[in-house]
Amino acid sequence: MNIFKRLFRIGQAEIHAAVEKMEDPVKMTEQGLRELRQDLVDATEAYAKVKALAIRTENEQANCQKESLNYGEKAILIMQKAQAGQVDLVKAEELAREALSLRRKFYTESEALSTQVVALQQSSAEMLRNTEILRDNMDKWEKELRTLKARAKVSKATEQVNKQLAQLDNNGTIAMLERMKAKVEDQEALAKAYGEIAREKNTLKDELDTLLKDDALSIEKDLKAIKEKLGIADNP
Repeated sequence: MNIFKRLFRIGQAEIHAAVEKMEDPVKMTEQGLRELRQDLVDATEAYAKVKALAIRTENEQANCQKESLNYGEKAILIMQKAQAGQVDLVKAEELAREALSLRRKFYTESEALSTQVVALQQSSAEMLRNTEILRDNMDKWEKELRTLKARAKVSKATEQVNKQLAQLDNNGTIAMLERMKAKVEDQEALAKAYGEIAREKNTLKDELDTLLKDDALSIEKDLKAIKEKLGIADNP
């Protein structure tokens, strides 16, 4: 049906326009799907009406066909009564002509309705196929929309992170960190230097104590030698 072709063109045009204009594809697609859902409801109602009309027309055709057969049988029956002498032949022929006229009338109506039934059934079947196609496409487009929305969230988050990383140095953060790093390294070097100086002082003190201790021993040795040479005994 032309209505479905129009709906498809409208849906495609809206999506293509959104992409080409770089507008928000999610919002545009949601709007397009809302409109198509309403169109699907309208199309389903239209199909139901055509289907109902086809059923009513088919019932009317069946009734006309039945009436046509009934009047044909009545024409035969009235002539049989005339043959049996139950009805005057002239009167019977008059009634038979009226019955045959009605039989032809209902037969003609039955044939016309039969043609309408075929056309309505074909139209109904085509509308049903197109409605199912539209419904299937709606399901597919809604799934694609959910995927698109998920991708859009990930893309937005990634864009935000990358933007922050790109602007990180612009805000002086990296330079500040480098200065802090250099300051910490200077402090560590200074602490290390103080430690080495402290160790050097301790080493010098130890050497001095050792030297002084050695000198005292040497003096005692020299004094002892002199006393031995002079024969002076050590104090008890």
